[in-house]
Amino acid sequence: MATRNQGFYGSIFRPNGFTLIELMVVIVILGILATLILPKIMGRPGEAKQLQAKIQIQSLETALRFYKLDNGIYPATEQGLMALVEIPQTGAIPKKWRQGGYLEKGKVPKDPWGNDFIYISPGIHGDCDLLSYGADGVPDGEGENRDINNWEIE
Repeated sequence: MATRNQGFYGSIFRPNGFTLIELMVVIVILGILATLILPKIMGRPGEAKQLQAKIQIQSLETALRFYKLDNGIYPATEQGLMALVEIPQTGAIPKKWRQGGYLEKGKVPKDPWGNDFIYISPGIHGDCDLLSYGADGVPDGEGENRDINNWEIE
């Protein structure tokens, strides 16, 4: 039977706190975990930006599809993605352009590296091509510098 000072849980919650050995064991365990996990987490920012670029491209493609549904055509390359937030004043002027535009925030986003997305219509790979040149901002590349294209996103 537990004594009055120990209570129901016995010595698990003793008023003296943790011993030095218990604290050292916890610190060593945390150090081992940090050694194993941090390198994996630190290598992920590039992948996260590439994923963000893919999501942004898919969102822009959706807005472009709505534009085409309303107007029968995609914006021309010269009109660019700005046609999604402002009614174009050049080229084929859309007759049923949606009041308020096609993007929620009312502005064309930049890619995760702060560069403009590249938009080509008619595209080489489809009705319209949409891409980001990756971290380096120039065509082609490997790793984080790899181009992200709408025709390669699944």
